[in-house]
Amino acid sequence: MGLNKQSFIRGTFVLTLSSFFTKGLGFVNGIVLARFLGAEGVGLLMIAHPLLPLFITMTELGLPVAISKLVSEAEVKGDEARIKRILAVSLSVTGTLSVVLTLAALFGSKWIASIVLADQRAYYAMVAITPIIPIIAMSAVLKGYFRGRQNMNPLALSDILENVAQIIVIIGVVNMLLPYGIAYAAAGAMGASVIGEGVGLLYLFSVFKWANRGKSKEQRRFVPSVRLKGDRTLRDLLRIGLPMTGSGFIHSIYHAFLPLVITKSLVLAGVGVEMATKQFGMLAGYAIPLLFLPGFFTQSLSTALIPAISEASAEGDTRLMHSRMDMAMRTGLLVGVPCTVILYMWAVPLTTVVYHSPEAGVLLQLLAPLFFLHYFEAPLKAILLGLGKASTVMWNHIMTNIFEISLIFVLGSNLGIRGVALGFGLGILMLTVLNFYAVAGSIGFYFDFRMVIKAGIGGIVMTVTGLAAHRFLEQHVQLGATAALLGAILVSLLVYTITLQATRALRSRPKAPTIPVS
Repeated sequence: MGLNKQSFIRGTFVLTLSSFFTKGLGFVNGIVLARFLGAEGVGLLMIAHPLLPLFITMTELGLPVAISKLVSEAEVKGDEARIKRILAVSLSVTGTLSVVLTLAALFGSKWIASIVLADQRAYYAMVAITPIIPIIAMSAVLKGYFRGRQNMNPLALSDILENVAQIIVIIGVVNMLLPYGIAYAAAGAMGASVIGEGVGLLYLFSVFKWANRGKSKEQRRFVPSVRLKGDRTLRDLLRIGLPMTGSGFIHSIYHAFLPLVITKSLVLAGVGVEMATKQFGMLAGYAIPLLFLPGFFTQSLSTALIPAISEASAEGDTRLMHSRMDMAMRTGLLVGVPCTVILYMWAVPLTTVVYHSPEAGVLLQLLAPLFFLHYFEAPLKAILLGLGKASTVMWNHIMTNIFEISLIFVLGSNLGIRGVALGFGLGILMLTVLNFYAVAGSIGFYFDFRMVIKAGIGGIVMTVTGLAAHRFLEQHVQLGATAALLGAILVSLLVYTITLQATRALRSRPKAPTIPVS
């Protein structure tokens, strides 16, 4: 029994729905960690975690994106044998590399910690997270396969199971280890992530086996085809994967040393080491997760967009490519406006209610306007990957990382944690602009400027209404801070939706785009 191909809209809907739950679960997970570990403990997690993407990038070699693109192209041609070769080669490469790198990371942990950890108490957390490398690598290959097949159900359910398992383990393990010290409790939280990822991998593997259970032994036999054409398949995978690896490698090195750069810049600004760790925890553990929380709409769209654009490109259907690009941009705009308004207007109440940290609200408010561009950056990147422009994505990321880390150090040394936050925001601005011009130069860019006006009107109306509702609920109805905040946000979102409906912003895509850029 095989996997049924889903339409682009259905696949996006499935991923959006699951992302809503997983983001919510991740948010709950963040609250649990913040309550148990505090800003200092969360800071240790953030310091230990950035090294992980470096090893995962080296293990995956950018293959998940390549798998998604090549499998979707092979499915257009009905080439099942090629799909089998793609999966077999990918699993062999990532499996071998992940085991080697995991062992290297474990045996070299002391040396690695002495170089990259700004706070040596994060050592135990770094060691605890290391076994996750082969699990994530194998899961990424299977997820790339399911994306290429354009069936998003396994991805959705595996993410939900992973988050549920992680929260359950965290509640038990962190409570048990907290009496032994914050460093051991942070390590326990990292260990819970490993278990959660393991649950997700088991589910993906089970679905894959189930989908192939009705096939004959000859159909399931990968080895002969791999021997005959494995070299060519590997070349095709690496042609797309290696630029993604280069991008991920630079990005991972950037994130591995980012905590060190930030804490050093804060020390130069006159902040003590412990306070620098705490401020970094507020930024990376409190403010940034809130900024990324609403992005599941565009992230889900982007996940489905890569194989969809690849399929349209393989068929030479330019109209379909532009239709899907227009949908992604419109979604980014209509989702980004209310999220930016909420995160900016209620930044301090949000971080106070959620994390008991009003200080983080100042950072959230500073980042929110610039982070609006993130709702467009992810779809633009997905379009480039679907077009096979992986090398363009790589160079855009490299230039952005160099620009961003330079700004973070300079601004952080002079302005403290606010300067660090500003550096993050300006990095998002640069990456979005670079990806925009790359897409415009490849296939042209079309957008109806009237949508910007309609979304802007909705944003203004929801701001005025939301602030009035918050003041009324807090002062006259005398609800608690949490209830007043939730009520005001719900009222503002309802008014925004009504305004979009009244201005016909939610109707189908206009027939004639009004702004061409090429």
